[in-house]
Amino acid sequence: MGERDPRVRQELHRREAEMLADLAEWVGIPSVSAAPAHRPDVVRSARWLASALRATGFPVVEEWETEGLPAVYAHWPAEDPSAPTLLVYSHHDVHAVKAEEWRETSPFSPVIRDGRMYGRGASDAKGQALAHLWALRAHLATGRSAPAVGVKLFVEGEEETGSVHMADLLAEHAEQLAADVVMVSDTMLWSLSDAAVCTGVRGSVNGRLEVRGARDDVHSGAVAGVAPNACTELCRLLGQLHDEKGRVTLPGFYDAVAPLSPRERDELDAIPFDEATWLRESHTRAIRGEHGRSALERIWTRPSVEVSSLLGGDAEQPSRGVIPPAARADLLLRLVPDQTADEVAGQLRRWVDEHGVDGYEYDLTISSTISDPYLTPPEHPAAGALERAMSRALGRPPLRMRNGGAAPAAQLAREVGAPVLFFGTGLVDDRWHSHDEKVEVQALLRGAETLAYFFEELASVMR
Repeated sequence: MGERDPRVRQELHRREAEMLADLAEWVGIPSVSAAPAHRPDVVRSARWLASALRATGFPVVEEWETEGLPAVYAHWPAEDPSAPTLLVYSHHDVHAVKAEEWRETSPFSPVIRDGRMYGRGASDAKGQALAHLWALRAHLATGRSAPAVGVKLFVEGEEETGSVHMADLLAEHAEQLAADVVMVSDTMLWSLSDAAVCTGVRGSVNGRLEVRGARDDVHSGAVAGVAPNACTELCRLLGQLHDEKGRVTLPGFYDAVAPLSPRERDELDAIPFDEATWLRESHTRAIRGEHGRSALERIWTRPSVEVSSLLGGDAEQPSRGVIPPAARADLLLRLVPDQTADEVAGQLRRWVDEHGVDGYEYDLTISSTISDPYLTPPEHPAAGALERAMSRALGRPPLRMRNGGAAPAAQLAREVGAPVLFFGTGLVDDRWHSHDEKVEVQALLRGAETLAYFFEELASVMR
């Protein structure tokens, strides 16, 4: 295991206040991609990042326009022209907020309290993106005039709305995005005390199911007990998505699920999972799901189907005593190797067709922003380089984990033609997409130190 470099740590310590002030300034920009009223803020966020990249020293910085919201690209060639090139993917847009639910601070007025910065985007994913800039500064503090590897950043502005224009950007800028290794920085560690390198993510399929019964709102006093009720029918359908053992009932859903290798099972067993701690940090009441599988198996290595929203009847106003004509639910399916998003979308369509009954109409819409699962090739030299870098920063080898969420890793691997690594600084209790989102300052600093070492380690194994 390599040693820590005191110059790296000293530089990070020396500039900590400045770096956190930068992050606070960026978090203060409400770059909510889902809200049309915040479109100017997403543009302002992209321009803020472009300015920060130039100030860091990137000689090439560009703002890429789309039909939607802008992405930012930067390139800093390596000191040695024969060195490999690393492409870092992240995003600068943030999820929508319910400001009335925030208690630590208002969503876009970041504060630092007890070693944590609170604010929307502090962890997901502005802090993760800035960790790369901090790492480059620390890396250059070791006496270099340029990075040991070529570094490219691709930071999009539509991740929270499904990355709808990312395919266009990858095609249009294929030459500029060419790289030997891709790193996705939109993931989580396990914990501060037991950090783990992420080796894979699940895929996703998003669908909206609408059920229509009566033709219009109908007074229940006239038709109750006779009229088809869309809310009741939708609930009946959703209740059949899982069997009594917690397994998903879509036809063929588990047929392509890859079994865990002995190595993967050992890595899973090495994670220090404590149920009480998990329930507290995940803000959940109980562990549910597929019988016969551990909690971590269910989160990381098994597919799932969740209902993410329900709408029907007079949800926002006093009841009018009518039978609602329509109801809808948003479905989120998480996939694992070797499932594919297209196959699972087809399974969901067939399931709806087979489970409908007379008297209702059913409309299933599959989002275009689906993604396949992805695992980092375990024997690729870049994977070993990342683990060695983490070992240097941690003082011990990291654990290995997967992330339960999705990322465009498979798309990046396919379009760039390079393996994808994952490195993020998020934690389970950072409350992504919820109120009081926060990031641990220690996680950011340790992450920046890891990345500073990773540039060296990657250069040493890929020439």
